[in-house]
Amino acid sequence: MDILKAVSQEHEESLLKKLGPGLITGAADDDPSGIATYSQAGAQFGFNMLWTVLFTYPLMVGIQVVSARIGRVSGHGLATNIRRHYPAWLLYSVVGLLLIANTINIAADISAMGEALKLIIGGPAQIYAVAFGLISLLLQVFIPYRRYVSILKWLTLALLAYVATVFVVQIPWSQVLVKTLLPHLSWTPEYITTVVAVFGTTISPYLFFWQASQEVEDQLADPHAQPLIVAPQQATVNLRRIKIDTYVGMGFSNLVAFSIILTTAVTLNLHGISDIQTSAQAATALRPIAGEFAFMLFSAGIIGTGLLAIPVLCGSSAYAMAGAFKWKNSLERTPMKAKQFYGIIAISTVIGIALGFTAIDPIKALYWSAVINGVISVPIMVLMMLMAVRPEIMGQFVITIRLKILGWLATLMMSVAVCAMFLTI
Repeated sequence: MDILKAVSQEHEESLLKKLGPGLITGAADDDPSGIATYSQAGAQFGFNMLWTVLFTYPLMVGIQVVSARIGRVSGHGLATNIRRHYPAWLLYSVVGLLLIANTINIAADISAMGEALKLIIGGPAQIYAVAFGLISLLLQVFIPYRRYVSILKWLTLALLAYVATVFVVQIPWSQVLVKTLLPHLSWTPEYITTVVAVFGTTISPYLFFWQASQEVEDQLADPHAQPLIVAPQQATVNLRRIKIDTYVGMGFSNLVAFSIILTTAVTLNLHGISDIQTSAQAATALRPIAGEFAFMLFSAGIIGTGLLAIPVLCGSSAYAMAGAFKWKNSLERTPMKAKQFYGIIAISTVIGIALGFTAIDPIKALYWSAVINGVISVPIMVLMMLMAVRPEIMGQFVITIRLKILGWLATLMMSVAVCAMFLTI
C-alpha cells in the first residue's frame, strides 16, 4: 500500500510539474474583462453563444502551442525574435499597441476587482482597487519566479467558482446540448459584434507573448535546460510537456468560459436581463435570481482571476518591451538587475490604478482595447506562423503540418473577426 501511495503521489507531482505556462496562460484568459464579455454573451443571446467556446478550443490550442514552441526552441520571447528577423517599425508598432491595450485591460480588471469586493463586504471600491493593484505589483517584484509561479498556479483554482455556479442553478441539459451543437445563428450587428468580442477575448496577443516568455523563464530556471535548438536531446520531454500543458490550460480556460455563458444564459437571459456591461454588474444581476451562494461564488471569482490576470498583462508588456530594446528581463532576477523590465511592470500597474480615478468610461475603454487587441493579433499571429517554420529560428523543430493547419486557421478566423468588427462599427 505504501508503494502504491508513493507511486500515486509521484504521478500527481509529475503531472503538476507539467502544468505551468499553458495552465496560467489559459486561466489568465478568463480575466474580469473576459468574464464581462462572456456574461454579456450569455445574457444577450442565451445558449446560442455556447458554440463559440467549442469552436475556438482547437484554434486556441494550436496558436498557443506555436508560441510556446517558439520560446522553448529558440530560447527567446516573441519580441526578441521579431527584433532579430523583422523590420524595426513592425516591432515597435506591435509592441506599442500591445502596451496600450494591456494597460487599458489592467485598469478595467483592477476596477472590477474593487467593485467585486465592494459587492461582498461593502466599502470604497476605489480603495480596494488600489490595494489589489499594489498587492499584485509587490508580488511580482519581490517574490522569486519559482515561488511566484506556484502562487499563480494556486490562483487558477479561483476560476473553479464559475464551474461551481453551474451546479447551483437549474440547467436544462438536453436543451443546452442541442443549442451548443446546433445554435441559432444570427447575422445582426449585435450578434456578430458579440461573436467577435468572444473570439478576441479568447485569442489575445498578450497571451502569445506571456506563454513564449514563460517557456524561456522555465528553461532559464533549470540549470540543466537549454534552448532546444542547441540541445535537441531535450526535445521529446519538453515538447510533450508543452502539448499537455497547453491542452489542459486552454481546456480549463474554455470550461470556465462555457460555465459563465451557461450560468448567465440560464439565469439572466431567461429572466429578460440582456444588458450586462461589467463582471460586477453580472454578479449583481445574478443575486436575486440564482441566490446568495451563486452571487458570492461569481464575485469571489472576479477577485481571484484578477489577481491572476494582472501579472500576466503586466508581464507580457514588460517581456515585449525588454525584447524590443534588449533589456535584461526575468522574474527570477532581482529588481536591481532588471530595472527597465520591472519598471514597465510598475508603470503599467500604476497607470492602470490611476485610470480608475479618471473620467474615462471603462466600457468604452474596454471596447477600444478589444479593437486594438483584435487588430494587432492578426499581424502577430502571421509573424508567429512565419517564424515557426524558419529553420534559423526553430532549427529541426519547425512546426508540423497539423500545427500549421491549426495555426493558420486561427489566424484566418481572427482576420475574419477583425473585418467583421470594422464592418459593424
